[in-house]
Amino acid sequence: MITRIPRYILSFFFFVLFQVFILNKIELSGYLNPFLYILFIVTLPFETPKWLLLVLGAILGLSVDLFSNSAGMHMAACVLIAYLRPFILRSFAPRDSYEVGTLPLPNYYGFAWFAKYAITLIIIHHFFYFFIESFGVETFVSTIVKTAFSSIFTLLIMLIALLFTYSRKRRI
Repeated sequence: MITRIPRYILSFFFFVLFQVFILNKIELSGYLNPFLYILFIVTLPFETPKWLLLVLGAILGLSVDLFSNSAGMHMAACVLIAYLRPFILRSFAPRDSYEVGTLPLPNYYGFAWFAKYAITLIIIHHFFYFFIESFGVETFVSTIVKTAFSSIFTLLIMLIALLFTYSRKRRI
């Protein structure tokens, strides 16, 4: 894990900058808002301590908030998925648990496993973010539609990003 720290620092800065300067400019009819930066939390190692997940989620969300003028909404959504991540991983765990040294990526546990895991975190993040953005239940249907479209778009962008960043070989 120690040898991966420089890679995670670089990916942290890449995701924040890519989100802020490129993806935040994409908004099609208000219903497609891709949030690729949460891939940082999604792909952290299984062994990441819970306290570190929360700290990294808070820093990641705060970084995006500072550039986006979003008053802590990204931070709140990131801390929520960082908190729920261990429970979600446990619920999708293979019968023999996760192998030591592996990452939550499709090349270790398959596309179907990764899609279920990632889409769960994406939907939670997006629904919570869009709900606190609208700040009310009167726009509930609109929030659901934004969550659905943005979640699918985010998952597609995540899968494309993973194709370019992680090798296809299984590393154990």
